[in-house]
Amino acid sequence: MSTPTVQKSAGTNPAPAPAPARPASRRRGEPGPLQALASHGVLTMASLIALFPVAWLVFLSLGPDADDYLHPGGIWSKMTFANYSHVLTETNFFDWLKSSLIVSLGTTLIGVIIAASTGYAVSRMRFPGYRKFMWVLLVTQMFPVAVLMVPMYQLLSELQLIDTYLGLILVYCSTAVPYCAWLMKGYFDTIPFEIDEAGRVDGLSPFGTFLRLVLPLARPGLAVAAFYSFITAFGEVAFATTFLLDDEKYTFAVGLQSFVSEHDAQRNLMAATAVLIAIPVSAFFYFVQKNLVTGLTSGGTKG
Repeated sequence: MSTPTVQKSAGTNPAPAPAPARPASRRRGEPGPLQALASHGVLTMASLIALFPVAWLVFLSLGPDADDYLHPGGIWSKMTFANYSHVLTETNFFDWLKSSLIVSLGTTLIGVIIAASTGYAVSRMRFPGYRKFMWVLLVTQMFPVAVLMVPMYQLLSELQLIDTYLGLILVYCSTAVPYCAWLMKGYFDTIPFEIDEAGRVDGLSPFGTFLRLVLPLARPGLAVAAFYSFITAFGEVAFATTFLLDDEKYTFAVGLQSFVSEHDAQRNLMAATAVLIAIPVSAFFYFVQKNLVTGLTSGGTKG
């Protein structure tokens, strides 16, 4: 007669039961679910507020009548692209586009070259009065347009640059260069000086070091300076109205005024033109947006 036997391993204990998993703890400074929901709600609301004027302008541009802005609800039943067709075929839209691009791109090119050279010189070279020079540039921004209009007109008249693209470009550079020079100076301060010394060891001249080593590293700052110069020239009205006399040389900002007369205002055509004007600016922003945020946040050093 056999009896069952139970084999027990000597000196061994049964495996302990696994401990229950603890809930993942939040890191210090990490927002909770309610805080994240609130922040997303605020950002969504801010985005809608920012986009509403653009959407409203596009909506008004689809109304066929000049007084549709007074009764916007009636636009839904009669939406049309006739305003865009009229602007493109019956106005000097493409002349305005050519003039705006010439003036804006010219201001951007000349302004960025001067601002980058100025900012680099003040950042790296210690010539007599370099600090006062930057403050003088800043002081030039204090004068309003009305004060600058008469002396600038006199200077351009003596140089025979009235009603020329070059004259308007130089006027816009006088506005864009001081700010961009401060911006570029702050950005160059973030680039280590050892890079300049390495360039000199390799036999580069100061200009060669600036052109071949420092400028490629300053691409984000250059993008911000270029964007500011472009926007300054593209949307300015007062100087362009005063210094341009030929309607074929009008920029977009001046051309928009042709839709407003003493007794009438074609607001539907103005809205359509404004939407079309935004296309070149949006395209320019698309090309520089990769470096725009970096450039805006990197030039805030003390110097």
